[in-house]
Amino acid sequence: MDLFLFTVDPAWGRDVVAAGAAGIVIDWERRGKHRRQAGEGTQINGDTLADLVRVRAATDGRLLCRINAAGPWTAREVADAVAAGADEVLLPMVRTPEEVDRTLDLVDGRCGVGILVETQDAVDWVAELARRPLSRLYVGLNDLRIDRRSDQLFGPLVDGTVDAVRAAVPVSFGVGGLTLPGGGFPVPGLLLAAELVRLGTDFTFLRRSFTADMAGRDPFTEVPRLLGMLADLAGADPLTAADRRAAFVAAVDGAAQGAAAPVSVPA
Repeated sequence: MDLFLFTVDPAWGRDVVAAGAAGIVIDWERRGKHRRQAGEGTQINGDTLADLVRVRAATDGRLLCRINAAGPWTAREVADAVAAGADEVLLPMVRTPEEVDRTLDLVDGRCGVGILVETQDAVDWVAELARRPLSRLYVGLNDLRIDRRSDQLFGPLVDGTVDAVRAAVPVSFGVGGLTLPGGGFPVPGLLLAAELVRLGTDFTFLRRSFTADMAGRDPFTEVPRLLGMLADLAGADPLTAADRRAAFVAAVDGAAQGAAAPVSVPA
């Protein structure tokens, strides 16, 4: 499973990639995001074109640039991202195939185009969206929860939504985010990682939980340890995998009910 780190720190990003991560995400998405995510405690970045240039100079890892949702600004953002050396642009908050088609036309083969399925409209259109020549498709759980007016972050991993999206996607598929082994709250990171493995996830993100948990730690130790955990989960026998799936569902249900009791995590 490929790991992509959200960061604008060139040295930190270079080391995490050198330690085994696949690449870095520079995040330009902020138009309307403060209003959409008001009171949600989510991460809203202020990354810039200059950040993209600096990180590009620091690493040969794959460099993804999340632009803003489709709008009159998309042409300028695509042009800037391509000129600065992005390997892919990620289009968030997709609602229609036409938005994706326009972005593909603007890119015109100069870099990859990935999309974020984080609205119910995109879930409903996913079979059509997946027919486009995309570099990757990622299910964004936070915005999907908000769009559905739900308080269940991991609900789509339990109710079959993500399974259905995964089944429709022939390109690189991603969902969720990971942190170090032993971390993760309210759902233990091991159980979330096992769920990503069960789904056949091709990539995922390392965001603020990972960065916080890495404080004072060596990426050349911790990134291989995280990758090793994923490899072990992929090699688990079916009974153990089934136990972890059941424990994940129980943990999600417990989190939804505000349960404070610890979750039993199958070894």
